Amino acid sequence: MSEASSVAELATAVRNGTRSASEVLEAHLAEIDESEPSIHAFNLVTGDEARRQAAAVDAVVASGGDPGLLAGVPVALKDNLCTRGIPTTCSSRILEGWLPPYDATVVTRLREAGAVMVGKTNMDEFAMGSSTETSATGPTRNPCDLSRVPGGSSGGSAAAVAAGFAPLALGSDTGGSIRQPAALCGVVGMKPTYGTVSRYGLVAFASSLDQIGPFAGSVADAALCFDVIGGHDEADSTSLNRPSPRLLSVIDDGVEGMTIGVLTEFLDGADPVIAERTRMAAEALASAGARVEEVSVPEVALALSAYYLIAPAEASSNLARYDGVRFGLRVDAEDTVAMNTATRSAGFGAEVKRRIMLGTYALSAGYMDAYYGKALRVRTLIIEGFSRAYQRCDVLLGPTTPTTAFPLGAKVGDPMTMYLSDVCTIPTNLAGHPAISVPFGTDDGGLPVGVQLLAPALAESTLVRVAAVVEAAAPGWTGTRGVGS
Repeated sequence: MSEASSVAELATAVRNGTRSASEVLEAHLAEIDESEPSIHAFNLVTGDEARRQAAAVDAVVASGGDPGLLAGVPVALKDNLCTRGIPTTCSSRILEGWLPPYDATVVTRLREAGAVMVGKTNMDEFAMGSSTETSATGPTRNPCDLSRVPGGSSGGSAAAVAAGFAPLALGSDTGGSIRQPAALCGVVGMKPTYGTVSRYGLVAFASSLDQIGPFAGSVADAALCFDVIGGHDEADSTSLNRPSPRLLSVIDDGVEGMTIGVLTEFLDGADPVIAERTRMAAEALASAGARVEEVSVPEVALALSAYYLIAPAEASSNLARYDGVRFGLRVDAEDTVAMNTATRSAGFGAEVKRRIMLGTYALSAGYMDAYYGKALRVRTLIIEGFSRAYQRCDVLLGPTTPTTAFPLGAKVGDPMTMYLSDVCTIPTNLAGHPAISVPFGTDDGGLPVGVQLLAPALAESTLVRVAAVVEAAAPGWTGTRGVGS
């Protein structure tokens, strides 16, 4: 792997003809060929399709046209984003053989911007997991240490960027599934405000929580990707009808005069080295001109319990459509009920079944108000708690994860321990707010540490300004990842 270029530099080189999209693609495919067998970031590498897309970009350049902001930039897609005529499996047996008849809106926007899709990345089955170990295709390994998990559920996308397989990747974040793997793999991961990026074509887990966002090697690259995929979409009823901000135009504006709140609840449960890195990030922001103070949002302590009622309840409803009739796997039986049962039994893994059963119980007659209804009221309390904090602070700071990457297999037998991996990220999803994880050094064993920045709804512009300052102060920061520069 050679010295890296930013995504903007790479796209500019392709647009002005100093590099070809095909050359850029082949460099990344060579990296995939060399290292993918040991990492398993992808469920499918779409080399032939990517070559066609790269050739089309080069043809536009040759004719004097402009292919777009991401001209020739390889992008990896989480395997729950629909791609027309290309398998979309959600890493589940139940979607084996399914070819979507349409592209997700974010996929369309990437293509219109000249990006080249290199493959569909591995993930926890139906995005239910925190380590990419529930995938029906087997686990992804962390490129920083192959004995460790990459996080989840978007572990394949995080690993793809960390390994240099693609400068950008898309994931989905329901309870931290972009930010947590970004922290464990040492890359930038951003969860935008709910409704700012279209969910059309995203296979739903929990519809009121899911949000698509970018993985990148730098804050600027993530911001550029958001600028491309964000904005209103009439095909998504939850899409906000407002112009998407252009983050790159403000990313270098600094933090002078801002107030940053260090979230004490997140620090309390974090490993000492992660807490120390978070304090170092706070000191860097203070040195850059921000006012830094400790802030308490006690309601976030309730988030994990509320999330594991709301998300499984919505999943129970969303996954009812996989019945052996319309999609993917079908296990034949003597009648329709037996066929449905046999198909779902064979098609879903243990974690998905666990969450469907939890959600179905929480929505059942006699229990819905006691469980699901109460969880929704707790969600409102969390939103109100954040609102009070944002009356004092522009942005909140805390760890992204309570630990660095843990060994493969260490938590698969203990669901509650696994669920705690997302304790710092879940509150933001319940509130619908934006957040970003930025690499900030390593622990004593050389594993990446991520710090998290949280902001009020629609404050992505403020968020990336602060994130850029944190990134610049990060110990050992070497810039963006990439190949073929």
